[in-house]
Amino acid sequence: MNLFLKIFFLSLLISLMSGLYINSTGNFLLGNKVIGFTVLTSAFVFMPIFLVHRWKGKNLIDYTLSKENLEKLRDLEQKK
Repeated sequence: MNLFLKIFFLSLLISLMSGLYINSTGNFLLGNKVIGFTVLTSAFVFMPIFLVHRWKGKNLIDYTLSKENLEKLRDLEQKK
């Protein structure tokens, strides 16, 4: 999965750079389409896959401000 994400990110980066290059050569319609497709793909395909990969095996409760976690923080502050 890690290799897939690296290759996918590099392909998105190459696609963005090629869209910027196409846009600078004067073909604004095609350049803007390539840039737009790259941004949409990175936002709606790459980002969810990346987030699922990063959060796999982690407990979400450890990172939220629940009543128990707030009490732990208060206890840590009192000990200092």
